Amino acid sequence: MPSSEPILKRVVLDRAIEERILALDPDRVTAQDVRDTLSKAPAPRIILLHGGVFPVHLAMTSFANFLIGMGYPEARIKHPGDERWSHSPYEPSERVAGMIAWFYEQEGMRPMLIGHSQGGMQAIKVLHDLAGSFAPSLPVWNPVTERAEDRTSIVDPITGRDQPVVGTRLSYTSAVGAGGPSGVLPNQWAVIMRLKEIPDSTLQFDGFFIGIDWFAMTFTDAGVPRFSNASGKVEVRNVVLPAGYLHVTVPTTQHLPGNPALRAYIDDYRPAGERPDESSMPGSYSDNVYYAAENWYMIKRHWVLELQRLVRARRALLASH
Repeated sequence: MPSSEPILKRVVLDRAIEERILALDPDRVTAQDVRDTLSKAPAPRIILLHGGVFPVHLAMTSFANFLIGMGYPEARIKHPGDERWSHSPYEPSERVAGMIAWFYEQEGMRPMLIGHSQGGMQAIKVLHDLAGSFAPSLPVWNPVTERAEDRTSIVDPITGRDQPVVGTRLSYTSAVGAGGPSGVLPNQWAVIMRLKEIPDSTLQFDGFFIGIDWFAMTFTDAGVPRFSNASGKVEVRNVVLPAGYLHVTVPTTQHLPGNPALRAYIDDYRPAGERPDESSMPGSYSDNVYYAAENWYMIKRHWVLELQRLVRARRALLASH
């Protein structure tokens, strides 16, 4: 349940754990770091957005179970109200934006947003909501009561200052297979012409293309417009997945943590360029190892960065008193 007490006063971490968190290199987070340090601390909220055709939501459920199998806390993925794993792209995007602000205020770490197919389009639409592209203000959305609150701002848990929903930032956003015929649906009209324009409402954005994708209408990665950010305030990466990957099943990854060879590859993975070296990639295309490894690397990275930010702010608050 939500608390009115500031998160910096509610978070209690062992001093030794705090020291280990601050000593972590966010760009080199090992399986041991996850097991011995990160698992003993809070994690940022991850909001998953599934595709629009039944039963493609099961692919995102599989991805949620992949994250849990790799060591991410289940409670920071499941919806706190009805415990669903992922959100529909037909939910109002401004509701998701209001929920992101609520989670940030209550949990003290900027959430992450991961979308698949039409859910990838929805993720970008949410970024534009948070950037004020469609409306100058948005209400806070309480995911526990499933109601809008009578306010359009939160108390920033790190600075203690008023923070409007419009202007709140995510730590990491990823979208795979965004685009194609689903852009003609009314719920996506507002974003279709802005789909490749990533606003400043996330620290990092990873856009995934599949070499041949009949659903997103990309038949070769050559000539496909890349995602970009005009201000330079967002770290944008364009990632080309192998042409053998399938649009509908690319998040289906829950089997990977149980395979020692594939898990070792994912644990040790480091991003390098826009496309993978397929000759060194284990498993088959249907394992979706590269998609899983790219996302897990970035999720670990921002888990560490958000925790370090929280620990430093908490220490500053205690020192001031």
